[in-house]
Amino acid sequence: MPTDIKSLSRDELETQFKGWNESVYRVTQLLTWLYSRRVTSWDAMTNLPKALRAKLADAFLLQTLELVRKQGAHDTTQKFLWRLRDHALIESVLIPANPALYGDASDRHTLCISTQVGCAYGCKFCASGLDGWKRNLTPDEIVEQVLAVEREVTSDKWHVTGKPVLSHVTRHVSRAVDNVVVMGMGEPLANYENLLKALRILNAPWGGGIGARKITISTSGLAPQIRRLGGEPEQFRLAISLHGATDEVRNKIMPVNRRYPLKELVVACEDYQGQKGRMLTFEYILIAGINDSVEQARPLAALAKRLFAKVNLIPYNKVEGLSWERPEEKVCESFLAVLKKQKVPATLRREKGGDIDAACGQLRLKTERELTST
Repeated sequence: MPTDIKSLSRDELETQFKGWNESVYRVTQLLTWLYSRRVTSWDAMTNLPKALRAKLADAFLLQTLELVRKQGAHDTTQKFLWRLRDHALIESVLIPANPALYGDASDRHTLCISTQVGCAYGCKFCASGLDGWKRNLTPDEIVEQVLAVEREVTSDKWHVTGKPVLSHVTRHVSRAVDNVVVMGMGEPLANYENLLKALRILNAPWGGGIGARKITISTSGLAPQIRRLGGEPEQFRLAISLHGATDEVRNKIMPVNRRYPLKELVVACEDYQGQKGRMLTFEYILIAGINDSVEQARPLAALAKRLFAKVNLIPYNKVEGLSWERPEEKVCESFLAVLKKQKVPATLRREKGGDIDAACGQLRLKTERELTST
């Protein structure tokens, strides 16, 4: 199977073009078509010679994601269900402007992307791993989620004008995604090589052009990969899907904690910070009767202060077939108050996408079961 061209870096493309005795400036033209114009066919690249387009078509794939379902919430959150070339399904979620969600004062439009088909880590509250792990996504499948969403959300303007929407500054098609969070289906750091290659393409000026500090990688706690990430040159943000500040709680809901308990995870985070000097984010899903008591807030506050971390509290989104419940709003507010009293930077996420299949992997699971039953 040929490689999709969106899995290649600029250096790799230049090497290929030199091997074909093609002018290297043609690589710039190609990259503009792929990432600025977001075209979906070789024929659309009209300033490339036909002979070069034929070489590209023979050597590489140029694939897009097939949109299976799209759901819109009242708050304008949009969830996309995509079909891959092997018919596997993945999800991406476009989240509207939200103060202090994962970065600056206003995140404008944040896209949550997936890195695997399913998940092998089996967090007890999560829909992503209910049918197990199928495979890693390739770099192009990760990158294409951003491009495909941008095509979808700008398509109405294309239909009205018949022309791409151009920026007056760059003359490139305008970006609809300002921030990327790698918190969709799968454990991102379990697909480390493909993930980093994809994020470098999305970060590159010739690629997605999304700043490194506007890209957040989430992990459930893979300590060795956290240390490795600390040694990378890019300033990507890191979020720890913590969901419990004691081994007792994490062991109950997150099997990964048995392999990398909190003591080891904390040391890895300290190593990471020693190399990066960056604030961490703790993702903490509040689950009724499991981790939402004031007694659980205190060790979380201590851990956040030790690791110079901010806390993003997320009330649980109910998953069909699982018994976990969302805490009452007053419980969530009381939990937040304890963190604030301890001077821990913390936010309680107000509901995003609650009137659609909001929990990660839920739309995919629902659709797969519907297809199986027909």
